[in-house]
Amino acid sequence: MVLGYVAIAAGLIIGLGAVGACIGIGIMGSKYLEASARQPELMNALQTKMFLLAGLIDAAFLIGVGIAMMFAFANPFVEAVAS
Repeated sequence: MVLGYVAIAAGLIIGLGAVGACIGIGIMGSKYLEASARQPELMNALQTKMFLLAGLIDAAFLIGVGIAMMFAFANPFVEAVAS
């Protein structure tokens, strides 16, 4: 029973994290294009900051994937069965 709940939780962590990261990067990219169209002289500085933030957004998603994989493969909530 617990193993099924862990599988659902891992799927939710990965799925919702991916959706959140995609939405965040999409909004950030659109704001970057808008800002660089308004002030083209700031394009290089804004591009550096945009790529830094894209890396941080992806890092947060990958941390969630790592936690989900830990629960999927080395689950502390399932008792070890000694045979």
